[in-house]
Amino acid sequence: MEQIRVLITGGCGFLGTAVVSALLETKRFEVTVIDINPPSLGSTTFANDVRYVRANVLDAEALQKVFSEARPAVVIHTVGVYPLGMRRYSMKGKEPVFRVNVEGTRNVLQAAKECGAKGFVYTSSITVVLDELDKDFRSVDEEWPTGRAHTSYGLSKAIAEELVLSANTHDFATCALRSAPIFGPNDAACIPTIHSCIAAGQTPFILGTGTNLQDFVYVDNVADAHVLAVANLINSQTAAGEAMFITNGEPVTARDLCIAVWKEFGHVPKFQMRIPETLAWWMGYAAEWTSWLSGTEGVLLSRGMVSDGCRERYVSISKARQILGYKPRVSLEEGLKISCQHYQKKISQRSKR
Repeated sequence: MEQIRVLITGGCGFLGTAVVSALLETKRFEVTVIDINPPSLGSTTFANDVRYVRANVLDAEALQKVFSEARPAVVIHTVGVYPLGMRRYSMKGKEPVFRVNVEGTRNVLQAAKECGAKGFVYTSSITVVLDELDKDFRSVDEEWPTGRAHTSYGLSKAIAEELVLSANTHDFATCALRSAPIFGPNDAACIPTIHSCIAAGQTPFILGTGTNLQDFVYVDNVADAHVLAVANLINSQTAAGEAMFITNGEPVTARDLCIAVWKEFGHVPKFQMRIPETLAWWMGYAAEWTSWLSGTEGVLLSRGMVSDGCRERYVSISKARQILGYKPRVSLEEGLKISCQHYQKKISQRSKR
């Protein structure tokens, strides 16, 4: 059976690598990866099965050349800038975020259309809805409006998503997968951040009520959703023009998630102390001022983080189940164990150097 050509932007990243692995596992796809920092020859597990090309999504001319050579039937666009620290919860420093997330997406879309691609899968984010930080979101679906995010990330992803979905035509089918916060092996944000609370002595403290539910998703489940979306756009095209939430389908309190992670590292808080949301907000405000005065931005506490952490943040994945046949195959519990074991090995390797 002839293999289907797929091109992935950001295929060397955390999610991109998992998507490449999931595509190769089916043995149905010929994969080209473009990345701003592709691996050196022979240094990746997929060296013999994947073509790697160095390219920047902001370089439209270079993209068009790569796309015309690869001639993909479907493009998966995973590249995006995710601000860290206080910038995650604000519009501060939005220019580079919008440049990559919006203009980069526009360039990739144009290159995909010009090379004759038939499908386009965009890695969107749950934040296109949920980054309206002062509101609760309980089991919301895709009918909820976007464009109201208070953050550069959420708003830029919403604008880019709209570009992708509005480009949908009979000959060029597009869809968007709105992922929840992703964790897994090689995760640089979720597991390391939660683990760092142990050394910082922060594990006893609970922000707000600690009962508000939030969504997360294991990286392999998101990768599976991308493969399902590619297959759909090639065949039935029932996903064409659609946005779909992708989560583990297991809303959990942030506290329970943290405790599950800490237990994997042999840590159990000796006591618990609740910090009312109002007090936490003022503590975040003070931390921001301290950060500003010291010229650093690496604070763990900010007003945005408090607002986000104290809200309900979970969605329905019924649409993805119905249209894509999506079913999370790695449970939250199993995914956390795998992720923590992998991170523990990394810590041990560092300590031996």
